[in-house]
Amino acid sequence: MFKSLLFLFIIIFSSQTKLIAQQKSTYIKAGFLYDSKNNVLLKNKLIQIQGKKIVSIGEFKSLPKNSEVIDLTAYTVLPGLIDAHTHVLFSQEANEDFAEHSIHSLTMESDALRVLRGSKRAKSYLEEGITSIKDIGNSGLYLDVALRDAINEGTIEGPRIFASGPILAANGGQVYGVLPKHQDIIDLEYRIITSPEDGKNAVREHVNQNVDIIKICADNIPNKTYLTINEIKSIVSTAHFYNLKVTAHCVTNQSAWNAIEAGVDGIEHGFNMADSTLVKMAEKQIFLVPTENSKSYMYTYAKLANYNEDELEWIDDYFDRMKKRLQSAINKGVPIVAGSDNYTDIKVSRGKSSKDMFRYYLEAGMKPLDILQSSTYISAFQLGKENEIGCIKPAANADIIAVKGDVMNDFISTIENVVFVMKDGEIYTNKTD
Repeated sequence: MFKSLLFLFIIIFSSQTKLIAQQKSTYIKAGFLYDSKNNVLLKNKLIQIQGKKIVSIGEFKSLPKNSEVIDLTAYTVLPGLIDAHTHVLFSQEANEDFAEHSIHSLTMESDALRVLRGSKRAKSYLEEGITSIKDIGNSGLYLDVALRDAINEGTIEGPRIFASGPILAANGGQVYGVLPKHQDIIDLEYRIITSPEDGKNAVREHVNQNVDIIKICADNIPNKTYLTINEIKSIVSTAHFYNLKVTAHCVTNQSAWNAIEAGVDGIEHGFNMADSTLVKMAEKQIFLVPTENSKSYMYTYAKLANYNEDELEWIDDYFDRMKKRLQSAINKGVPIVAGSDNYTDIKVSRGKSSKDMFRYYLEAGMKPLDILQSSTYISAFQLGKENEIGCIKPAANADIIAVKGDVMNDFISTIENVVFVMKDGEIYTNKTD
């Protein structure tokens, strides 16, 4: 019996090895290639791709004769970008109330319709060169997981999704003003945690649904409920047991401090963090996903939300405060991960809207290559996928894009001018000259 199994294994292994050897290689000639780990631009590099994987990085002179070549010598070649804070199953108008729209979505919109609408939004990320997204909540009962699986099996086109399933939150979640007799509606969007033991059970439920990451709401602003430190610790220890990372939505400084004390891997938003909290994040190398927008985005949002001219003074004040917060985090050594959190419809595709985060980071003083690193290698590292995505190196997934322009001196125009998109070795966009 053992000999038969061994013989069968040898046949299968030999067949797979032969199949890989027979796969035809494709070569990309990159005029400039961004090395995301070392945060440098390299000139005139040759990328060998076989199937879904990158095989090698070399010089032009190593190109075999009669090879299949994609000529990107006139462009800058980057790893596929990553948006580390998305909500593709949720959208609202600028003039809509979040809570009211959430209730409407949960009671008047079918799961099928949410997924179909979400699939359109998801595809728009891929069209913009964002080949991976971290989708963290406001997605019903694991609709994000269903969308991820549909993309992975090739039923629909879209980016690689890292899905969290329902957000783990204290009573009420983020949906404010709901009467006690209707609180069961909240359970359709959030997993409400009532004790440390319940936190463990919630993580196990998520593991059973094959999520990629755990998302918690350390606070529920404007609701007054918080997860306790012990509840968060229980969630974190259980998630880590199952090799899942935990990221925490935090608006207040206290909730961020609690989450950090409890051992989370990342903080989402962190609008009001004190310097002492940022120092603690740096010491523990906890990632910050600063989900801010540029001034132009905020003015567009305000116009769509029907703000009066005399109601716009807050924009400059808010932007300056968030700019200082980001600069302080960087100066203290907090790892920065690019994430948009753009779920408001500002009359462009979700993918285009996502890229406004780059404009904010640049306005806040980040350098172009540092912005690229935050949306590639560091973002992948946060997910524990730094050898698979967010990089162009041997054995990584062939997620590769090309942009036209000068990355160093005209970053925004260049990053918005995506001419080539490849995901898993398959070309989705090719607008090269």
